[in-house]
Amino acid sequence: MSATQLAGGVVAIGWPQLLLASGFVVVTGLLGVWMQLGVTKDLAVATVRTYVQLLLLGLVLRWAFAANKWWWVVGILTIMTVAAARIIIKRAPDAPSGLFLAAVTSMAVTGITVTFAVTGLVVGAEPWYSPRYVIPIAGMVLGNSMNGIALSLERVFADLDARADEIRALTALGATPWEAAHPSIRAALRAGLIPAINSMAAAGIVFIPGMMTGQVLAGADPLEATKYQIVVMLMVAAAEIIGAVLAVLMSYRRRFDVEGVYLDKGLRG
Repeated sequence: MSATQLAGGVVAIGWPQLLLASGFVVVTGLLGVWMQLGVTKDLAVATVRTYVQLLLLGLVLRWAFAANKWWWVVGILTIMTVAAARIIIKRAPDAPSGLFLAAVTSMAVTGITVTFAVTGLVVGAEPWYSPRYVIPIAGMVLGNSMNGIALSLERVFADLDARADEIRALTALGATPWEAAHPSIRAALRAGLIPAINSMAAAGIVFIPGMMTGQVLAGADPLEATKYQIVVMLMVAAAEIIGAVLAVLMSYRRRFDVEGVYLDKGLRG
């Protein structure tokens, strides 16, 4: 099998090589069957989805780069934001109903603020809506803030329920919902930020981050790739904490009624 060199120093991967890489998943699936893990079907579905979703993404990005229109970029970002919000709701089973607006709002604010701060002020992309910069960076921002928001929402409502008796006692003594919920909010936000902190601490020692790896494989100077990766990791940390703070602050009050009384499970909407 011969490799084809593309523009920018990228070695092209053909369909035979792509299918050959699927052998890793086949081996994993066989191990799952042997160990009776019960995940073979899920692994197969996930593999098919990986092929379909990423190949479709490649086609959409190729089309968006060629079109180079701001309204297409905005449309793609809108779809990404709504999809991320739906995933957040599914990942937080303890969260009350009606949080979709909070999830969308926190994702949109995070995505717009961090993405265009990076592309406009740090990278200096021209034009401001350049899809080659905006869409990939927005994808990293939304993806990582989605994880932080989902983790924080799941944690805050689970922690509130675990402290239900304490919260009722605090509110009975005159504490506001914010005062009663603050320990849970603080714990949830800390939990949402820990993955980003761990990644930043391990980068360059335990693992080589994805964006840096991709640029190096494409022929970029390693030092320049490092600078981009530093920007990305700082951006991701900011996106996670901004999104988590917005989502939690917009939603924790739904565990209380209008008079500030903590709602039992049977009284929740």
